[in-house]
Amino acid sequence: MNDELHYLTLAEASRRMAGGNLSPVALTEAYLERIAAIDGKLNAYLLVLAEQARAAAREAEAAIRAGRRRGPLHGIPIGLKDIYDTAAIRTTGNSKVMQDRVPRADSTVTRRLAEAGTILLGKLATHEFAIGGPSFDLPWPPARNPWNRDHMPGGSSSGSGVAVASGMCAGAMGSDTGGSIRGPSALCGLAGLKPTYGRVSRAGVLPLSWTLDHTGPMCWTSEDCALMLQAIAGYDPADPASADEPVDNYTAGLGRGVKGLRIGVVRHFFEQDLAVSPETVTAVDAALGELRKLGATVEEVRLSPLADYHACGMTIMLAEAFAIHADALRKRPLDFGEIARDRILLGALIEGYDYVDATRLRRTLCAALAAALDKVDVLLTATAPGPAPRIENLPKYNLIRFPLLTMPWDVTGSPAHAVCCGYSADGLPLSFTVVGRPFDEATVLRVGHAYEQATPWRQRRPQI
Repeated sequence: MNDELHYLTLAEASRRMAGGNLSPVALTEAYLERIAAIDGKLNAYLLVLAEQARAAAREAEAAIRAGRRRGPLHGIPIGLKDIYDTAAIRTTGNSKVMQDRVPRADSTVTRRLAEAGTILLGKLATHEFAIGGPSFDLPWPPARNPWNRDHMPGGSSSGSGVAVASGMCAGAMGSDTGGSIRGPSALCGLAGLKPTYGRVSRAGVLPLSWTLDHTGPMCWTSEDCALMLQAIAGYDPADPASADEPVDNYTAGLGRGVKGLRIGVVRHFFEQDLAVSPETVTAVDAALGELRKLGATVEEVRLSPLADYHACGMTIMLAEAFAIHADALRKRPLDFGEIARDRILLGALIEGYDYVDATRLRRTLCAALAAALDKVDVLLTATAPGPAPRIENLPKYNLIRFPLLTMPWDVTGSPAHAVCCGYSADGLPLSFTVVGRPFDEATVLRVGHAYEQATPWRQRRPQI
């Protein structure tokens, strides 16, 4: 697998470039060839910036040869979910409402990644405005799961999950309001990190919910996520929710393993509160067994019912989403896709006292989680209820009918890291999530990396 340039991990490609054994131009061409060969089947990209990427690759190659390497991301080709503003490049939210929108300035994350030397291959598919999908009534077709294109890749960061898993970029940016980094990471077999609320700027990113939105990396490995997080983390006065907290060295502790770490398993989420597939339970239990072998101690932790987190998060998200999109919904309702329009309109039914009650419950849930994390170093639970479902005929309101295993950590703002832990009998990925204390992304990445190094799952890629 590693002889195929498009399947190098971000870290492997970076090390080869540092050693003079890989050219940014060659790597960029490998990804562009891959996109041309398979994206017609998978629909990961809304816009491919081939000539711009080639020019950036030539500049990166010249700089690295001249001894001006900026760091581990210099010369690495990436993709951006199409809610990240890109100056003079179309940013649409995958919606007809914004299909001709061209921002004047980059988002903060776009700028920071460019300053780190990354090469932008293009803009990636998303569920419409990060809430409506998979939809078949938008200007672009929905992305499809590379492990089986009859199945959905998860959302809303669908294109990011598909592109990384199928070797169409080395890393990608997603966003997460109720699980939109970790859901696609789970269903596409990635390592996906939702950092602590306020850790990474959202300035210049199309919003869905001001108090729940997070931005973060989606990569093939935990190490890759650490490298991307290093480039984008940090205070940004342009984001009112940005936290002025010190930025760790996220790769420094990756090799320390998990010996001595205390892991609390939130088992009731996936065994009592939500009916998940037997394969998911088996995979999570096997992962816990592996972490015990590596020296971690494991104990069961009980939190509030999953339904409490879901009701709290959905009330806040839908109310804020309607506030954001109300004007466009009144003026241009038919320019929205049906799923996004009807889901967002639910927010119009939420009364002020419902929203206030949800914010009060949120404080209670955060306090209970903090108490639980006083006794353990991290929590672990399932990421998704099972392998990816088929893409056709998904219920429009499935978003609210069943509680999301990912929603609790948006409500609490905790760092949460999805890690692939095997495959179903049908060859579709399975996943667990590691949750940490505020701003302790280093520890959740350390757990993910140790598990990945001890298991064979990172050696398996989809056959397309």
